[in-house]
Amino acid sequence: MYDKIFSAFNSGRIAVIGDLMLDVYLWGQVSRISPEAPVPIVNLQSREARLGGAANVMRNLGTLGAGKVYAFGATGDDLPGREILSLLKDSGFDTAGVVVDSCRPTTEKRRVMAGGQQMLREDMEDTSPLDDKFRHQMIAPLIDLIRKKEVDAVIFEDYAKGVLSSWMLEEVLYETRKSGIPTALDPKPGNLTPVRHLTAIKPNRPEAFALAGMSDPGPEGKPENDPALRRAAEIIENEWQPDYLLLSLAAQGLGIFRDHQWHKLIPTRAREVFDVSGAGDTVTATFVLSSACGADVVQAAEIANCAAGVVVGKVGTAPIIKDELISAWKGMNK
Repeated sequence: MYDKIFSAFNSGRIAVIGDLMLDVYLWGQVSRISPEAPVPIVNLQSREARLGGAANVMRNLGTLGAGKVYAFGATGDDLPGREILSLLKDSGFDTAGVVVDSCRPTTEKRRVMAGGQQMLREDMEDTSPLDDKFRHQMIAPLIDLIRKKEVDAVIFEDYAKGVLSSWMLEEVLYETRKSGIPTALDPKPGNLTPVRHLTAIKPNRPEAFALAGMSDPGPEGKPENDPALRRAAEIIENEWQPDYLLLSLAAQGLGIFRDHQWHKLIPTRAREVFDVSGAGDTVTATFVLSSACGADVVQAAEIANCAAGVVVGKVGTAPIIKDELISAWKGMNK
């Protein structure tokens, strides 16, 4: 069954809409402390730009071998924006849904790296709401794809950088429900008002408690015996009414919550955790692509959990590659 799912990846057509970012890594070495202040001097040696935010979800779909990836988002009229578009096009993604707003900068995160460690991060961004005229330009072609049944699933990727709004989700969900197309939201607490009837919502533990308006007391034993976590999940389920609530629980793995009870708890598969950056994007991309290619919710979550276990062993926002995933899956299931 799982071989059929992996083989079907190249037929999956996934649309991703959300906050596009450029992740820049400046690599160097530290040999001395600055005489001007007690800080290390990093002698920069190379620069690497990667797709980040919603674009990292797209990147993961591409390296998993998805048949078609549709990109929807916004950039500024600047060099980082043009770099994002270039990277998206080089990956073979359809960028007709990417709008350019000359009044705002492209979200860019620069990380200074030395000795395999992050020394500093600089963020350039404008998190004010994107003008609705650009939002309408963005969702019009997405709705057209849905009506023509040219997309198998839609992912909403929210980093609270101003692109997504609840009315956008409502308009798209109206069309996906009519067409029977599954949807998933990776939420940022406080940005969207509850939107009902998504196929899946995928917060991590801190996000789940924030969405529920609760403080997190910390894990209390296993997830199935954690009363605070259950209460947070119940509140989200009542307010958002998704088909499934998929909870990323870090070292405790993934939990699937449905109908006020745990549907399935999947233990973590990470062998070595080096960097968790982008792991949530990998989970979302792998879960949705697997679901679109015939996996049920438990199978899709198991595959996504395996993918996360691979990428946390990499430095920075690194995607899951299909061959890596299959190799890790076979190693887990000998």
